[in-house]
Formats: sequence, C-alpha cells, structure tokens
Amino acid sequence: MFSDTTHYFRQAAERMGIGERVQRLLEKPKRTVKVEVAVELDSGDLAVFQGFRVQHNGARGPFKGGLRFHPTVDEDHSMALAALMTWKSAIVDIPYGGAKGGIDCDPNQLSPGELERVTRRFVSEIHEVIGPHKDIPAPDVNTNAQIMAWIMNEYSRINGYSPAVVTGKPVDLHGSPGREEATGLGVTFAIQRYLERKGLSIAERRYAIQGFGNVGSHLARHLHQRGGKVVAVSDVHAALHNPEGLDVPKLLEHMGARGTVKGFEGGDALPRDDLLYVDCDVLVPAALGGVFTQENARDVRAQLIVEAANGPTRPAADAIFNERGVDIIPDVLANAGGVIVSYFEWVQNIQQFRWELEDIRGKLDRFISGGCKTVFDLAERKKIPYRTAAYIVAIGRVGKATVLSGI
Repeated sequence: MFSDTTHYFRQAAERMGIGERVQRLLEKPKRTVKVEVAVELDSGDLAVFQGFRVQHNGARGPFKGGLRFHPTVDEDHSMALAALMTWKSAIVDIPYGGAKGGIDCDPNQLSPGELERVTRRFVSEIHEVIGPHKDIPAPDVNTNAQIMAWIMNEYSRINGYSPAVVTGKPVDLHGSPGREEATGLGVTFAIQRYLERKGLSIAERRYAIQGFGNVGSHLARHLHQRGGKVVAVSDVHAALHNPEGLDVPKLLEHMGARGTVKGFEGGDALPRDDLLYVDCDVLVPAALGGVFTQENARDVRAQLIVEAANGPTRPAADAIFNERGVDIIPDVLANAGGVIVSYFEWVQNIQQFRWELEDIRGKLDRFISGGCKTVFDLAERKKIPYRTAAYIVAIGRVGKATVLSGI
C-alpha cells in the first residue's frame, strides 16, 4: 500500500519539478516503532501480537493519526496511512504531521477484558514516543471511544494526567461533541462543495455507500437529512439496493438492533461486491483500501467517487477513472473530517474548555470547505485531477515547513 501512496506523491512532486533528493526526504517516515504486545488470555494462554506506530513527518506539528486493530495491520500498511495523514493535515491546514499504527489482532476474537489488556500493554510499550505534544493517536478501524479512554488512562498512569494524549475519547471523559460523526459529516460537506460548483445539490443525486460502519452510517444519515437518495449500502455481511431510495432512518434502526444491514426488508439483497457497480451518481467507498483495481474500474457507473476510506483506489484504476472522466475527491481531502475534529478535541483538552456541537460542525464545515476550494481551484486552473491537485497543495505546505525549519 505504501507503494500506492508513493506513486501519487511522486506523480505530483514531478509535476512540481521537485528533485529526487527532496522527494526522498518528504516521502520516507521519520520513525517506525515495532513492538511485541504479549498478554495473558482469559484461558490462561499467552498471546503475542505485533504493534506498530509509524511517524511520517513532523515539520508542521506533532504527529497525528489513528490506531487500527485488524489482522492486516503491518509496517507497510502503517507507513502508507501515516503518509496519508501528513498530506491530509496539510491540505486542510491544521498544524499536525502524520502518524498511524495499530495491532495485528482481531478484536472480535477477544473478550472485553482481553481487549483492554492488549490496549494497555501496547500503550506501555510505546508511551515514550507518544504524548500531547509528540504524537496523538485517535480511533480507526475496530477502535472506538472506549479504547481511546483506556489509552488515555494508561498513558496518564505512567506519565501523569494527560487527556490531550489521544482524541476520539468519550464525551464524558474529555472527548469532543461531534467527533463520532466527524468523518461522515466531513464527507458530506465535501460532496456538497463539489456539487455546488456544478450547479447541483445533494438533494438531486443518488448515492451508493460501500461500508456501513461509523463513517458510512453517519454519511447516509446526513445525506438523507439533506434530501439525498441513498440507493445502495453494504457492510462485511451483505449489500442492499433500492433504486427508489432506502429508508435511511429505519435502516439505521435495523443496524443498531442487528449490527448489520443484512435482513433489512427495505431493499433487495445483492452480492456484496456488486455495490460498486450499481447505477448511481455518487459512489462512496467507506470500508478498507484497494477496492478499485485495473480489473473493475471500467465497470463502475458513477461519475463521482468520494473516497471516505483510506487508499481505496489503486494507481492503475485511478488512471482508468481519469481516462473515463470520472471525478474523484481523494481520501486526503474527502475524509479529513476525522482529523479536523480530533484537532478541535486536542485544542479543547489543552485549554480545558468545551465547545458546543454546533460550533464544532460550523468549524468543520469551514475547514473542509477551505480545503475543497484550494484543491478544486488548483485542479480547474491547471486542468489536473483533484488527487494531483491535493498532493501539490500538501507537498507545497509540508515542503515549505520542512525547509523553513532547517533540513
């Protein structure tokens, strides 16, 4: 996956005329930490997992990025996502560098007690390289507010009271209103800004959402509230399609009760991967990466792809979409809502001050809209894809900060 991120970076850097040495300086991570996470299971057996934390570039501020608990977590994956966080923070102009990491475990196979022990052990292994002004983790795939609370508590036990060491915490434990919906709402704002440039509105479009977890479900809710017609959704178990539009409030109730979209009677079941090919105006991948490939890119019918997931489009597929005239709002812009509201939470923790939900939403809209305007203006002026324009903006800001700091 890091090779894909590097491809997009180099594509933009070469267009900017950046030399090979500076490219290498900006693309390589500053630090990679790999630890063993050994815990005793409820059965008395010993389990040993691999934990990672990759810190990519800190020229613009402390490192920032999510922690994911998933069997596919490895060093290459963490390097790629850390680089994306560097570019993402720069595009929406918040003062962070990029980091990422996690543990190669499956939380679904762990009891709550085992999951807490795994989390605390991981923190004890990496606490020296994280901190409120060093590196601030956040939720990602298979991690949530409860896990962030354990991280804050364990870090504070070792280093003293430090609520700003992690974001995405429960609101009752120094978290921020709006953090849970942030990525999905940010995607909504990005779609809205794109459509406005075309003289359209959310209410006039049909949407398909691959992935109905935290991001996809909040996105569906906000699109529905604005009059959008969500015609297809999927999760790891099933996919649903209704060309007349799914009843999103009832679907969310079903999801809350069952934990899956499977069995919802308001739409027709279809093969899970076929969601990518349904007839819609806007297709939103909101699951894991690498879903668009050279083999399936020509079968996608949507004319706008909005990357709510990290790295959903392989370079060969990206080239095909560009050739076909399919617009892509790239992950480094579209899904920046999470890190933006994480930034708000961090600022509130440092100041020991609480903002209201409407303040959070208004500030999120301003940051996403500012990033969209900068990227869209550049893309239209230079007649280049949005992804290339986004990377040019990010590289320019990170490169300037790196040079001003002294190489």
